[in-house]
Amino acid sequence: MRGKNYRNKHKNPHNDPTAVVVAIDEVWTIEEVSAFLRVPVATLYRWRTHNDGPKAARIGRHLRYARVDVIAWFRAQQEEAA
Repeated sequence: MRGKNYRNKHKNPHNDPTAVVVAIDEVWTIEEVSAFLRVPVATLYRWRTHNDGPKAARIGRHLRYARVDVIAWFRAQQEEAA
């Protein structure tokens, strides 16, 4: 039987260096969101002040967007327009 301090490195995602790479790839800067949506950065800032646009998180003084949130927001806009 294993002791209570036994830790399985493979079950803890924090011990998996590839998990970090995937997480970084899924976070976009405001410039990347601007390029993806083909709107000016200023528009994204304006949407944020009016609680419109995709969800963003402030990391220090920088905005970061989860790729899945941006795509989900974009698809919701398509459905509203249909």
